[in-house]
Amino acid sequence: MRTKILMILFFLVVVLLFVFQSFDSRDESTEIEHLSKDQAKYQPGNEVHFNAQLNHNSSTAFIVNYYYKGTKIDQMKVTPEESVMEWKWKPPETDHQGYLVEVLSSSTDKERETIAVDVSSSWTAFPRYGFLSHFSGIEYDQQQKVMDTLARFHINAIQFYDWHDEHHQPLKFENEKPLDRWANIASEPVEFKTVEEYIDLAHHHGMQAMAYNLLYGTLSGAEHDGVRPEWYVYKDKSTTAVDRHALPDNWKSDIFLTDPGNPAWQNYIFEKQQTVYDALSFDGWHIDQLGDRGDVFKHSGDPLWMKQSYQYFLEAVRERFPDYSFIMNAVNQYGQEEISNAGAPFLYTEVWDPITTYEQLKNIIIENKQKWNKNTVLAAYMNYDRADQEGAFNLPGILLTDALIFAHGGAHIELGEHMLSKEYFPNDHLMMTKDLKERLLHYYDFMVGYQNLLRGHELSPDELAISSNTVNVSLQPEKGSVYAFSKKTKDKKIVHVLNFTDVEHMNWRDPNDTQKKPEEKKDISMQVDETRQVDKVWMASPDSKKGVPVPVEFDQTDGRLSFTLPHLEYWNMIAIEYKGK
Repeated sequence: MRTKILMILFFLVVVLLFVFQSFDSRDESTEIEHLSKDQAKYQPGNEVHFNAQLNHNSSTAFIVNYYYKGTKIDQMKVTPEESVMEWKWKPPETDHQGYLVEVLSSSTDKERETIAVDVSSSWTAFPRYGFLSHFSGIEYDQQQKVMDTLARFHINAIQFYDWHDEHHQPLKFENEKPLDRWANIASEPVEFKTVEEYIDLAHHHGMQAMAYNLLYGTLSGAEHDGVRPEWYVYKDKSTTAVDRHALPDNWKSDIFLTDPGNPAWQNYIFEKQQTVYDALSFDGWHIDQLGDRGDVFKHSGDPLWMKQSYQYFLEAVRERFPDYSFIMNAVNQYGQEEISNAGAPFLYTEVWDPITTYEQLKNIIIENKQKWNKNTVLAAYMNYDRADQEGAFNLPGILLTDALIFAHGGAHIELGEHMLSKEYFPNDHLMMTKDLKERLLHYYDFMVGYQNLLRGHELSPDELAISSNTVNVSLQPEKGSVYAFSKKTKDKKIVHVLNFTDVEHMNWRDPNDTQKKPEEKKDISMQVDETRQVDKVWMASPDSKKGVPVPVEFDQTDGRLSFTLPHLEYWNMIAIEYKGK
């Protein structure tokens, strides 16, 4: 009998140990129910206003730690009033810096929440692009909720997708006043008031509002609105067939293309864009294209070099609207060189086949940085083949792709009223689960909190010689391997490791949501060739301890640095800091 009781007790102890061990730092239950701040980004010299909603009344003080590039730079103690805690912090006034903020219960160092702060005078230094696509029948309270959520994700600019009436007349007037409502290209209703309110809410949160439109689009009947035949793009030298982009029958019209390099067309569409700026407080123009059109011709029958016309158009935009920003889409990098040469502050790429692998995806970000020294935003639509049916986004597919993009210094336009899955932005068939939303919050906090180590101007390419006797390490994304690469600053080597062991496939889009969670690794020994004398090594991950930096013990002998990572789920960032900075 006694033996049986002891066996039962032993079994219970084992179960309890298993349960406790299963609750790692990602799943900590904290006293803070919701942590937020008042802006998506801050001008240098401005105060940050924080708000923490607690899950019970408390008078216990919290410790707030502020980190810059992994180093604690400030600390304060904050005491809540009942179930609410509000406080202010004035960051250093240096421009274009990111900070990770850790809020700890003073009763235990395990209960933490984190958030990040971006201090940047311009959103284009570290773009985090979001979108809006529904502009009718939305209560103001719901609009506020959408924008509050986007601000919590630190989205610092909003693309107002298909908000306009017609491409060649984005805003129409009656009795010298903008119409109250109209139908967009997809025959969906749009209300002027809703667009106006969303712009105001964006500005309230420190975001920029970008008005979407093509650079060369007209709808049927545009000739009655002053568009001339000699402005069109033709598919043949005899100029009998205007180049058109076919759209569904229940939409307003197909799109008929004009030559963006034609000065008369530029004057026409710029006048229309000016009416937009006069009526609505947009901050700039998100300019779209339709990709490589093949061989096309001017009205004269001469060949039209479309990419060159892009540059002419964008240079004219800069001259005509010097106080407004512009961003232009490069479909699969088409025209990217000309877009960059025209002065785009960062590069935006909409990704399509045949760019399907993780390696191909990260190569876009590398190309944009190495060729033109500019950061990247990718329009990369996830779970694409599933998006015409109701369902949920696949968490492993989203996190693996975002980890790859963020680690390489890019950003991903994916967040709006819903999560993005199609080039037609209003498609909202797939939902974001609560778990995915919570995980992505840590990813976006991480991207902002460590932005100077992920895509700061001081970073440069670095060679990496790395090995491990516990996992297979590859210098390119490969199935069954831990992918590793590094960048450097004058005093740091930043090593990223991404876990592709045991994944289902290497298609970043995860089109049918079949990607599975990689096998989590623990106690990963690593060796890095390093001749400079190392002062310290630390690790941070959006997958653990909510991004807070953790010191890593190391040994350096004969130009070989050895250390052990406690775990790897999707993505770890390792910072190797040198002596004699």
